[in-house]
Amino acid sequence: MSLPTARWLDRVDRDEGPIYLAILKALSAAIADGELQAGEQLPPQRAVAAQLGVDFTTVTRAYAAARARGLVEGAVGRGTFVRGRAAEDEAGLVDLSMNLPPPPLDLSLGRMLKETSRAVLDRTDPAALMAYHPGAGSLAQRAAGAAWLAPTLGEVAPDRILISPGAQTALAAIFTTLARRGDALLVEPLTYPGVLALAAHLGLRLIPCPTDDQGVLPQALERLCAEHRPKAIYLIPTLQNPVATTMGLERRKDVVRIARAAQVPIVEDDACGRLPGAPLPALAALDPDNVWHVATLSKALSPGLRTAFVAAPDAGAAQRLAQALRALSLMASPLTAAVATAWIREGAAEHLLAAIRAEARARQALAREILPAAVGGPDGVHVWLDLPPGRDPAALRASAAQRGLSLVTAESFAAGPIARNGLRISLGGQARRDVLAQALKAVAALLAAEPQDGRAIV
Repeated sequence: MSLPTARWLDRVDRDEGPIYLAILKALSAAIADGELQAGEQLPPQRAVAAQLGVDFTTVTRAYAAARARGLVEGAVGRGTFVRGRAAEDEAGLVDLSMNLPPPPLDLSLGRMLKETSRAVLDRTDPAALMAYHPGAGSLAQRAAGAAWLAPTLGEVAPDRILISPGAQTALAAIFTTLARRGDALLVEPLTYPGVLALAAHLGLRLIPCPTDDQGVLPQALERLCAEHRPKAIYLIPTLQNPVATTMGLERRKDVVRIARAAQVPIVEDDACGRLPGAPLPALAALDPDNVWHVATLSKALSPGLRTAFVAAPDAGAAQRLAQALRALSLMASPLTAAVATAWIREGAAEHLLAAIRAEARARQALAREILPAAVGGPDGVHVWLDLPPGRDPAALRASAAQRGLSLVTAESFAAGPIARNGLRISLGGQARRDVLAQALKAVAALLAAEPQDGRAIV
């Protein structure tokens, strides 16, 4: 058998007791050593039985034992696959810190990816996919981006759309286009950590703007624009990361009016803009001439696509941004860009989005039931939970780690002095809803316990 995922069979030692246990041990070692990666498909059981010269039932028993240990997963008609996060599951670690879209119920992302990749390769010269491509995307890719953004932006000309290998690259390109070292950037007090890292790298001064439950306060925004003359205002108006609030329509109108009057462009991070079933108009829809709109597919579909779309204020701004993108990343991955484009054009992206949205709603309902004080939009992939005054976040994280939970607290998002103590709880990282429920109950129990002398609770 020449399949790469069958090479682990060479590890099977027939002298180590029952043959099914020898197969199980070899499979476990191959996964632990990284020879087999999460998501890779194992060879069919009959093929394994034929290669090893054993009964089919012996291999079936070994695969069943691997499944019981959480090493593999599969279903009739699909095959058997190495399970993601097997190592964390065995260690008891539940990651509530990584913000991911939840796995959709009854929809195989792996199968979609495999089928679309095969179709792309069937209709495209592989040599063309492996060559250099236009840094800002082809016309077809830009048109697909415009179609994806239409529910929040309305109709946008493709010459204003650019494709980027992820939102982080897009934001870096925009900031280097708009600002220079020492310039000011207005942000929300708690904001996306990637922007904190970019500001530190580029030498930008972050000016936190006071907020309420709808985002930045208009009067404070107007005052800070006059005082600091920032080069840009960076905002996350929909399902804000980390505090999960959404800016209302009237507040959005006030914000774009103030920014335009101050002649300060807005950089709108709309990572979760497509998640709500009835999305509000993006800031870029209200004032397209003064807003740079960034919409990654990472929260709505999958971070593995490494694809984001940018709507620039006009075609000239798009050309300038294309030069910055080319300097930073040269181009987006042609294969993943082709997959994203195919999914959007053929309707698969909307189908996947609907499935992810449904799962997100179910998980939000779980969070509301178990953690009633948590704040989160009904279609969001995370919630925010304020901590009681004086609660030590470092002690809380340590206590959580001892209970097998990975948490992220306010200081990871702080653009200045921390005025709001809390934690962001991501709901999409766990494959199974029941595992998430157990983790949320553990968080509730941890918060209900009183800290003693400021020490971690064990």
